[in-house]
Amino acid sequence: MSQTVTDFEVHDIRFPTSEQLDGSDAMNTDPDYSAAYVVLGTDTGGAQGHGFCFTIGRGNDVMAAAIETLRTHLVGRPVPRDAAALGALYRELTHDSQLRWLGPEKGVMHMAAGAVVNAAWDLAAKLAGQPVWQFLAGMTPQELVSLVDFRYLTDALTPDEALALLRAAEPGRAERTERLLAEGYPAYTTSPGWLGYDDDKLVRLAEEAVADGFTQIKLKVGADLDDDIRRLALARTAVGPGIRIAVDANQRWDVAAAVEWMRALAPYDPYWIEEPTSPDDVLGHAAVRAGQPVKVATGEHVANRVVFKQLLQADAVDFVQIDAARVAGVNENLAILLLAAKYGVPVCPHAGGVGLCELVQHLSMFDYVAVSGSREDRVIEYVDHLHEHFADPVVIRDGHYVAPRTPGFSARMLPDSIAAHIYPRGPVWQARLTAEETH
Repeated sequence: MSQTVTDFEVHDIRFPTSEQLDGSDAMNTDPDYSAAYVVLGTDTGGAQGHGFCFTIGRGNDVMAAAIETLRTHLVGRPVPRDAAALGALYRELTHDSQLRWLGPEKGVMHMAAGAVVNAAWDLAAKLAGQPVWQFLAGMTPQELVSLVDFRYLTDALTPDEALALLRAAEPGRAERTERLLAEGYPAYTTSPGWLGYDDDKLVRLAEEAVADGFTQIKLKVGADLDDDIRRLALARTAVGPGIRIAVDANQRWDVAAAVEWMRALAPYDPYWIEEPTSPDDVLGHAAVRAGQPVKVATGEHVANRVVFKQLLQADAVDFVQIDAARVAGVNENLAILLLAAKYGVPVCPHAGGVGLCELVQHLSMFDYVAVSGSREDRVIEYVDHLHEHFADPVVIRDGHYVAPRTPGFSARMLPDSIAAHIYPRGPVWQARLTAEETH
């Protein structure tokens, strides 16, 4: 009997994080961390696949509606279980001739495709009895190459070059897997650095991060230069000279302003400046990198593999920051990991939000085992928010992500959390809306 996708549920889930200013930065001052969440049901012993897009509140309903349009690509179809089926699904979703017009390969529809692709990977890995990182790392180089859409990439990376990279990393897979399971993967934390936190909270959380084993923290910058200088000085005093402090402008500046601002912050030894300008401005990033002494990182809002290709070709970034829910899922992130490996640029993923830490740990761990073979200068962002809502939450030990062992993509949200936070009818939102009406 064939195994079939039988159901496709989509939920608009939001958390009122703006109440405590968790996640606040120079561009996003009052975020309510949210997930447009999809669940694939099957006739395979109750197996489900879970995926989502991350947003910060208003518009999450638009994202959920976009995911819903992809229902017919899954329901009634065979359950995708291997590289061939997962590659075919990715191409079908991203090459849909009518939906593609809304991008192409960018924006809401592209992220919606990513949510569905990631849900399919979650399902396939569960059926294989492995976490996604291990499921991927167990594939042959040829299977991994077959997952990638090389259209628009071959001027920077050909299938043969990708195959050679993967074959070169193949001999050490078993040893790196053992090391990963024993030691975990290095993390850094943004928890001290939200722009809405006062100085005392910043200092306290920075000191706690060091005590917890983190060797890197990150601060949001970009609203006021004098405030940034004061906050960075406080953080540097709190953590000492041996801890890296990255800073993140969240796209706030024009190129000239980014260069001027970072020259002013440079005496406090920031490790990188993240998103100094528009994520679409490849040449702008290259100019910022050339115009001031701090390394440049970007990728959280980069729309697709083509822009990543250009950032690497233009020597515009020192660190590539993939996001598990921004591009079209695992397949496209595999392409970006291969591009970064070809150009020798470390990948330091963006995480936090709702479930992004849970997802992206798998991609970095797979990269270490089967692509780059390195953890040098590589860290995964960690933010200590909302993990309690997931069935298989991230585990941080001594500043490292502990490698997941539970089958799947760590994407399953607890049913009670879904019910409580569905917008606007969930009880959390009903209570908040009632309070707003009262006042």
